[in-house]
Amino acid sequence: MEQLLLIAPIAVPVLFWAVYHYYKDRHLPEPVGHLAFTFLLGIAAAWISTALYSGLGFVGLRFDASYLADTSTWALLAYSLLAIGPIEELAKLLPFLLVVLRFKEFDEPMDGIIYASFIGLGYAAIENWQYLEYLTTTEALARGFASPVIHMLFASIWGHWIGQAYLAGRSIVPATLASLGVAASLHGLYDFVVILNAHFALPIAALLILTMWLWRLKVLRAMHKAASQDR
Repeated sequence: MEQLLLIAPIAVPVLFWAVYHYYKDRHLPEPVGHLAFTFLLGIAAAWISTALYSGLGFVGLRFDASYLADTSTWALLAYSLLAIGPIEELAKLLPFLLVVLRFKEFDEPMDGIIYASFIGLGYAAIENWQYLEYLTTTEALARGFASPVIHMLFASIWGHWIGQAYLAGRSIVPATLASLGVAASLHGLYDFVVILNAHFALPIAALLILTMWLWRLKVLRAMHKAASQDR
């Protein structure tokens, strides 16, 4: 029972968002097996991220973000924008490009956001597990709720743009580079604000997440409307 309570802050939000996205994709739902596999790809992405951070250590560019927050705001900003954002978004993007785009069921614009979100869920689950032993129960609950949302939103940016280009038969290279740049920059900016001063940054971070959520909701609604008209 204690073990179940321990993983509840991780498992419950992930399960909720998984069901939410499956419902959102109700017009042409993806196979459950594919979604589960994509979640596992998100877990793999978390380990890719760890390897990339380790690579920074080998060349002397791996820093403690909390230490930078206490010593140099500009150094933290640079590290957030040039390391944290790019590494974590690239780690999630790679399995999307190498595996997900090969699914024959990837056949409608919404699929880019759906699959990218499941990668984000898998990534967030492992990230939360890694932090769990360092957090209080309240902190674990807060992180368990916030982390999946954050990773889904950032991943939705490149999932949407790349999916649109892919299904339109265009080269995905421009969309990949542009959307990765936007997602990584927003991710880095979010982490910079939160790490610099978690309490003071809460309204700013919340505004950023709310803005992205409204954008994503608008995109999904437009896709639902288009899918309904096609039926």
